[in-house]
Amino acid sequence: MTDERDARTERKLKLARAFSRNVPHNEALGMRIVDVTESEVFFELPYDTKLVGNPDTGTLHGGAITALLDASSGLAVFAALTELVPIATLDLRIDYLKPAAPGKSVISRATCYKITRNVAFTRAVAYQDDPEDAVAHAVGTFMLSTKPGNPS
Repeated sequence: MTDERDARTERKLKLARAFSRNVPHNEALGMRIVDVTESEVFFELPYDTKLVGNPDTGTLHGGAITALLDASSGLAVFAALTELVPIATLDLRIDYLKPAAPGKSVISRATCYKITRNVAFTRAVAYQDDPEDAVAHAVGTFMLSTKPGNPS
């Protein structure tokens, strides 16, 4: 059973990396997938001066953190699905708790905790050294099967 689970996880990780490479915004920001399991996704946003929101302090722009949380949450939905279908972010609510320290990567851990017929629900945290000392928390909802012409 463990070998089967490891093979599924490895397939999901390969699929996740392929998916992420095909999202130009993720690539432009330099996001990297660290790990994908059946229940969690870990992304890294390396520090880059082009992402700085406040030149006086060197802290990252909140939009970069938002993109990180959205990407990792969406990928958590894909990791949780048994069949791949198109998805779209319906809502992403973020609490910014503190600025990210300059010069350090930001990590995002996201989980898809519930899937209904049409909507998936996620939780995510962005942090640097310790998930308990978060930069931001997020909850999201994602629409499933967003192909044109699909009945709601």
